[in-house]
Amino acid sequence: LSGRLAPPMHGMGLLDSISEATILENSDPLDMNKDGISGRPNYVFSHSLQRDEIGRFGWKANEPTLHDQDAAAFNGDMGLTTTLFPGENCGTDQSVCKDLPNGGEPEVTDKQLNLMVHYSKFVAVPARRNSELPDVIKGRELFIEANCQSCHRPTMTTRDDASHKLLSGQKIWPYTDLLIHDMGDELADNRPDGLANGSEWRTSPLWGIGLTAAVNGHEFYMHDGRARTLEEAILWHGGEAEASRETFKGMTAENRAALLEFLKSL
Repeated sequence: LSGRLAPPMHGMGLLDSISEATILENSDPLDMNKDGISGRPNYVFSHSLQRDEIGRFGWKANEPTLHDQDAAAFNGDMGLTTTLFPGENCGTDQSVCKDLPNGGEPEVTDKQLNLMVHYSKFVAVPARRNSELPDVIKGRELFIEANCQSCHRPTMTTRDDASHKLLSGQKIWPYTDLLIHDMGDELADNRPDGLANGSEWRTSPLWGIGLTAAVNGHEFYMHDGRARTLEEAILWHGGEAEASRETFKGMTAENRAALLEFLKSL
């Protein structure tokens, strides 16, 4: 088993509207530019499109479209069937589950799934706060100095032919590259998913991360909630992010605090 936190849902329609070409612009699996960052796409099967696509959603980028993500969440998180996932999610060892009656009509109709996808598509991204404060401005500079933006890329632009005009041609600030990266042995769950191996994880979008405590009533970060603060989350970074972590550790207490204030403003 590998523990998982439920990721935030805001901005999913915008991420779904990023073109494949835009994602691939930042792919560098062989680290040809020698910056220590070797992000690559996770290609996974799309049940909605019936072909392999670049993964965008999930901790290992294991769901390629919002339609796939919502249907997979119904099935894997709630045990509800759809036309995309008509079978019960019993896992490999749950013999009792497998022996129970199954079949019939999907528990979530196509209409209901489409409504859920429509809702998910338009959950808005929280507005930034305190972006004009000196500590936040300084923290952004330190974020770049630590090379965090090599994976947590600040901006992308959605494609012009997105599924809705409100999602088309939008410059967004998600702070992700939607690629998978080797994050080191300490974060590894040794659970492959698509092309992602046991130590590779999708770069989590940072937009809205500063509201985690206010919205959730707690602060748990990383795929399994092991980090209880943003500082702990940074210190859990390894692998391709080790150099950035060490740069953060080498900062003065004042500079570390400024970088954290920048993250809280997102």
